[in-house]
Amino acid sequence: MNSPPELISVNEAARLVSCSRSMLFRLRTEGGFPKPVPIGARRLAFVRSEVTAWITNRIAERDRPNGGA
Repeated sequence: MNSPPELISVNEAARLVSCSRSMLFRLRTEGGFPKPVPIGARRLAFVRSEVTAWITNRIAERDRPNGGA
């Protein structure tokens, strides 16, 4: 049985990615980071599995030949 999606705060997403909130939204603006989910008039959250998948993809990109810096 699949567990339901878990929403995490912007601060938690930034902590998982190890960056600031502003950097998190810069990554989003550049098109590479998952879209936030609006959960209130002035509140956003991220889907934990999408954030962890993004992290996994970044690591895989780094480990590819000619990948990363």
